[in-house]
Amino acid sequence: MTDVVVVGAGFAGMTAARELLGRGYQVVVLEARDRVGGRVRAGQVAGLSVDFGGTWRGPTQTALDALAAAFGVGMIPQHATGRRVLEIGGQRKTYRGLVPPIGLQAAWQAGTAISNLNKMARKLPPEAPWQAPEAAAWDALTVADWQDRVSSEATRRVFDIATRAILCAEPQEVSLLYFLSYIRAAGSLEGLAEVRNGAQQDRMEGGMHGLAQKLGESLGANLVLCAPVESIVQEPDLVTVCADERRWQARRVIVSVPPLLAAEIAFSPALPEKRQRLQLSMPMGSVIKCFAAYSKPFWREKGLSGEAISDSAVVSPVFDVSPPDGRVGILVGFIDGAAAKVWSARVPEARRAEFLNCMVRFFGPEAARPLDYADYDWTTDPWSRGCYEGYMPPQVMTRYGEALREPVGRIHWAGTETATVWTGYVEGAIRSGQRAAREVIAGL
Repeated sequence: MTDVVVVGAGFAGMTAARELLGRGYQVVVLEARDRVGGRVRAGQVAGLSVDFGGTWRGPTQTALDALAAAFGVGMIPQHATGRRVLEIGGQRKTYRGLVPPIGLQAAWQAGTAISNLNKMARKLPPEAPWQAPEAAAWDALTVADWQDRVSSEATRRVFDIATRAILCAEPQEVSLLYFLSYIRAAGSLEGLAEVRNGAQQDRMEGGMHGLAQKLGESLGANLVLCAPVESIVQEPDLVTVCADERRWQARRVIVSVPPLLAAEIAFSPALPEKRQRLQLSMPMGSVIKCFAAYSKPFWREKGLSGEAISDSAVVSPVFDVSPPDGRVGILVGFIDGAAAKVWSARVPEARRAEFLNCMVRFFGPEAARPLDYADYDWTTDPWSRGCYEGYMPPQVMTRYGEALREPVGRIHWAGTETATVWTGYVEGAIRSGQRAAREVIAGL
């Protein structure tokens, strides 16, 4: 018997538990995996620790900053010195700034399109985007439908790249309203896409997984690993949570797993129809995160930042995540969207060969000779089913969006999908955990 059971030990669940423990409540956190962190995960390449999952923070991510400060974790600026690589329409170019070199007319159109998206996003009520006057019209369109209204082929290619990089889904799969709400939660499209003053500005000392581990350790005996929740039964005065033939009874429950995973828990009585349909209508993004380590960051000697995007390469985008002392060079690249589904079925050796082929295209022949390679396929992770988040196809937000955060009796919902600020990021997960904890405290 406890006051609160939290389902999931990602940043959302652990933050909620920490808030509740700080107020003197008894809490048990149940995690299916044998580790904490959720979609934040430790990895190694060339003997060095890397983030296989969530990695970066931006300058307006204040909840993450506060948590890092509480555990004495500092920041490492993301390397962005030098020219970026763009591969588009079969041509390789290098450039500086946000808008790639796609011709004056196309660049102007891209700038106008970005400005228009930001203006549309600002019209959305953060807590209820589905209530905006234009919500129904925007939710009936995909991002691809909107892109078709952009006259330049080069501009459409750039937005294809951006959609895959940001949501790990294809433009024709994502609701325009959802994309706008995602932009609204970050403040601007530039905030999502950029390094300096954007979502990729900094990394954590010791990795984001290191911060997750410290947060998990702070929960002590309140954390139970290897406990996949199978059922949640509500009665008038309590809730019974069953996991791996064990039972916990609580006054409140916070479910902090992605909606698609929550759909696999047996709820009794059954959840409201809107909540059920929402959970089944939010597929996870598809991504494989790949790393190659080199004896040195050779691309810097060529005046390149290590960043690359492409409309045709299997791997895009790419960043330089070398250690600050530069003793080795490390490139990280993403196979996302439809490509991730294709390459998930390939053996790791084939993915390695294709990754290196892309790095040679971007940075030169030196990229063919790494010290080591490693990748992690999030589409095969049984307790995530993908990354970075569950997204909404057309007509999901206007039909079922109001069920995203609405408590069901004694059950409350957390997770980065439920955040209204920095949805899809660790920042959003932390804020969602804080919000769910406030709801529970008010209920108790």
